[in-house]
Amino acid sequence: MSKGIISKDEDYSQWFNDLVIKADLAEYSPVRGCMIIKPYGYSIWEKMQAVLDKMFKDTGHSNAYFPLFIPKSFFSKEASHVDGFAKECAVVTHYRLKNDGKGNIIVDEDAKLEEELIVRPTSETIIWNTYKGWIQSYRDLPILVNQWANVVRWEMRTRLFLRTSEFLWQEGHTAHATAEEAVAETEQMLEVYANFVENWLAVPVVKGKKTANERFAGALDTYCIEALMQDGKALQAGTSHFLGQNFAKAFDVKYTSKEGKLDYVWATSWGVSTRLMGALVMAHSDDAGLVLPPMLAPIQVVVVPIYKHDEELVNIRNYVDGLSKELKAKGISIKFDDRDTQRPGFKFAEYELKGVPLRVAIGSRDMQNGTVELARRDTKTKETVQQAGLAEHIEKLLEEIQKSIFDKAFKFREENTTEVDNYEDFKRLLDEKPGFISAHWDGTSETEQRIKEETKATIRCIPLNNKQEEGKCILTGKLSTQRVLFARAY
Repeated sequence: MSKGIISKDEDYSQWFNDLVIKADLAEYSPVRGCMIIKPYGYSIWEKMQAVLDKMFKDTGHSNAYFPLFIPKSFFSKEASHVDGFAKECAVVTHYRLKNDGKGNIIVDEDAKLEEELIVRPTSETIIWNTYKGWIQSYRDLPILVNQWANVVRWEMRTRLFLRTSEFLWQEGHTAHATAEEAVAETEQMLEVYANFVENWLAVPVVKGKKTANERFAGALDTYCIEALMQDGKALQAGTSHFLGQNFAKAFDVKYTSKEGKLDYVWATSWGVSTRLMGALVMAHSDDAGLVLPPMLAPIQVVVVPIYKHDEELVNIRNYVDGLSKELKAKGISIKFDDRDTQRPGFKFAEYELKGVPLRVAIGSRDMQNGTVELARRDTKTKETVQQAGLAEHIEKLLEEIQKSIFDKAFKFREENTTEVDNYEDFKRLLDEKPGFISAHWDGTSETEQRIKEETKATIRCIPLNNKQEEGKCILTGKLSTQRVLFARAY
């Protein structure tokens, strides 16, 4: 145990919870199932937002904002959509409170809404009601809109970042003249997500399609990226949905083509959420604290001075001022921690807990020798290097750390992805060696549901560009043409 954090090998769930709280990422709120994202945690989310927002704009999208409240009648227009979200919806029924005369604040029964409002669990319905007024002809297409927002899904069993009743996310909603354009958009955004998660979060993902049972409510196809956490459970890291014409038909959104023909619009939606914060913690961290990839670390380099006299501190600070300018010119964030209220050892442990990728220690002897001590968070290795050319050395080292963190996660995933050909081995492996299980499935929803009920494992995805091979379903023995990825999941 370290810093009040239980070992992940002893209790992975408690380890995750301890780490999120002790590392100052988030804490529980007074509202059951909700969380307060603390400044350090929110600064990581802001970095994620900034990168994704640029990616969205680079692919032609613009940001907008739509209301938090959705009329209940909108949900009834798309049957499969309402079925998918009905049990998770928070409903606003009244618009006023009053004092009951006894010092209690109660709901004013005379202030009942004519129509109840749903606190958005997702925004397809209100957005497509809006698009009806925006779209008349092919000249109005495509519409490529994203919004950064919060949503509410009333969860019974919650966990910080992974599953909370309210969470932050972005949701893209696009409208197209043809099915081909909409499918191309869906696939493009999946690639954007995969690029972001692999190259910024340093988490390897499998790109694939969801089965009919696991699709987004109201979608014709759901594309996804699936990641493997250190406990062998899968995490859905992002989804991109081809919605067909379902929402256009539900809200009567038509356009006139170049040929003068009236047709329904084709739609997509796509999103990632603060669940990515959970993925970041679970994929890389250890019993000593967070391990943050440099690309998303709020503090990439921390400098801790070790001194006995103020004169020594002044000399160190003067050197670090120059180093800071060099690093900031390279886009590298650096913090000089000269607090005199904490000893160096305390600071070392604090920044280890917070996952700062690189720690620089400088003492008076280092100043005399023209050296510094560098400590990597990912490997916990130390080296003494020359101060000359340090900025360039740090830049290369951060790139190496980013790659090293990804490579370690990739190796873990490869070592924990197993091909299985019969149901007994499948069930045994789920308990003995959790991870991705690649197995044949007969393609039916009934078989998929039975496996889920009996093992709590779901089909995470049908991998894109999947190898075609003859085989037999692990449960029914019926013929199959390809393997799919199963896992227990968050």
